[in-house]
Amino acid sequence: MAKSSTVVQLVQLLIEKKAWWLVPMVTVFLLVGTLLVATQGQAISPFIYALF
Repeated sequence: MAKSSTVVQLVQLLIEKKAWWLVPMVTVFLLVGTLLVATQGQAISPFIYALF
């Protein structure tokens, strides 16, 4: 059996449980995580701290 990534497993769970209301929240978490990794927390840090 091939290993699945976490994102693939999450999508499969959302489809199986029909939890479509979680899609916007998961999308925002993935976008914020990608933003933090891409900028490495340098220039965007003050804006992220202001959000939380």
